[in-house]
Amino acid sequence: MSAPTTTPTADAPEAGGLDPVELAAWRGLLRTHASLMKALDSELEAAHRLPLTSYEVLIQLADAPDQRMRMCDLADSVLLSRSGMSRLVDRLERDGLLCRAACDADARGSYAVITDAGLDALVGARPTHHAGIRRRFLSRFSEDELRMLAELWSRIAP
Repeated sequence: MSAPTTTPTADAPEAGGLDPVELAAWRGLLRTHASLMKALDSELEAAHRLPLTSYEVLIQLADAPDQRMRMCDLADSVLLSRSGMSRLVDRLERDGLLCRAACDADARGSYAVITDAGLDALVGARPTHHAGIRRRFLSRFSEDELRMLAELWSRIAP
């Protein structure tokens, strides 16, 4: 007589699997992130013809010392591959929102530098973006809950 085989269910995960609470927390994070990014991207695109990834690049550059960043550092800061960043910078440069500058310390490297037009685009888009964040995310929580969320996120990405 052979031992009965069992298959994992939603209530009984396989060895090393996620239990229902863990799975709900993880899936909730993924769903929320995807939903928010899609909605915020659509809002910026519709109102300013500026995709969210472009907005993020402009924010990083505007906040950087001398409003410039090495391309590799910029790619890391907005979580894009180097090739993806290169294509995005090409598009932003074509649109006049940033320019490239040679890197004196590394002849192979270059900087992305925000232009006046890039700063203007950022200033115009920022209220739309902040209103979207507030409406779609921040308004769903109390101030204490937001403090708690900020502390919880810092455990993962300090």
